[in-house]
Amino acid sequence: MEERLDGGNAGGAVRAGDTVRKPARPWTPAVHALLDHLRDKGFDGAPRALGIDERGREILTFLDGESVGSHKPWPRWVHADETLDQVARWLRDYHRAVADFVPAHDAVWRGGGTWEPGFEIGHNDAAPYNAAWRDGWLAGFFDWDFAGPVPAGWDLAFTAFSWVPLHARHVVAAEGFTDFAGRPRRLARFLTAYGWSGRTEDFLDVVRARIAAHVEGIRSRADDPLFGEMVRNGVVDALERAADELDEFRP
Repeated sequence: MEERLDGGNAGGAVRAGDTVRKPARPWTPAVHALLDHLRDKGFDGAPRALGIDERGREILTFLDGESVGSHKPWPRWVHADETLDQVARWLRDYHRAVADFVPAHDAVWRGGGTWEPGFEIGHNDAAPYNAAWRDGWLAGFFDWDFAGPVPAGWDLAFTAFSWVPLHARHVVAAEGFTDFAGRPRRLARFLTAYGWSGRTEDFLDVVRARIAAHVEGIRSRADDPLFGEMVRNGVVDALERAADELDEFRP
């Protein structure tokens, strides 16, 4: 028996026993190669790729744990300080595990990026809606469809944007976060737990660049039903507002 999984903009993921089945896409082989690398490195915070089923769907191990799904406000664990530490350490360990991964020269990624020296293979969507939480601990992140090559620091920037959180006030308030005065402290805590050694001002510039690229990516694909709906629902407007609000984090 298959059970449709809650959450996600595109949908289509179902649970079948201890596996997840999703329609295979052009980027699926590249993502599976990445997940195979993480398996070989002993990295446990990601699903395992198990191939393609008879219906042309990719097969992944089910990452057991609570997820936020489509309900708001989000559970309390999302905004706990201890969760912030765990997410930062997960990302640090992931980046260490993937540091020596070199994708195939003809690899296709959903974001369309091309790997080159100095880039990193980011998860690129390590946000609360893709997290699995089990027994008080972060079990890891699922939905690796947006994984791919990005400039160094962009994966960290998007993860901080999602968890500190640095998104626009009206967006994070709907998700249950209201400690706006505490965001500079939370950002510093997140960067410390990850091991970021640069200046906060420099990191904010990376966040701003990441937001701008996200906005451009959505607008450039507005003819796609998913991205077109995001434009109509005000996602781009909210991202641009978030970029404007970053000034409050500067010393």
